[in-house]
Amino acid sequence: MQFQVPQFIEVEDKIFGPLTFKQFIYVGGGLGAAYIVWRVLPVYFAAPLIAAIGGLAAGLAFFQFNGRPFIIGLENAFFFFIRGKLYLWNNTRKKESSAPIAGKVAPGNAQTYVPKLAESKLHELSWSLDIKERIAQGVANDEERRLVQTGEAIVAPVRTARGTAGLTGNTQR
Repeated sequence: MQFQVPQFIEVEDKIFGPLTFKQFIYVGGGLGAAYIVWRVLPVYFAAPLIAAIGGLAAGLAFFQFNGRPFIIGLENAFFFFIRGKLYLWNNTRKKESSAPIAGKVAPGNAQTYVPKLAESKLHELSWSLDIKERIAQGVANDEERRLVQTGEAIVAPVRTARGTAGLTGNTQR
């Protein structure tokens, strides 16, 4: 038995000519507010307010920012300005040594970088994975192969018994 699947469910129905119900309310509300301002205030005060009200009504009715209605953007801006903000500042400074910590260049090859006591373990891990990838591709030189075989200056990710059991399918602990 076949069923019809509704399509275009995100498209709102056009109720008042080319306008949806929301668009009609925004445009009608803007026109009503502009009429009230024009009747209450003198023309030289009312003209800029009418332009602002008309622009706001048109923006609410027709403008979308990043695929979302303009009213959502106004709501987010309103709450951003009225809510308190949390500013965090870490006052601890890293210890500065007299000489900068730098990696050494392997003695046999001037292009091979061997990180030594780097501040970032992520950088060392990235370097280690790049070397292993070069070995797998068959483009690594003998010095890089020696570093991987001896484990010198290689940082490997820490794996727990639970982590390796889940990765290999082994249920023993």
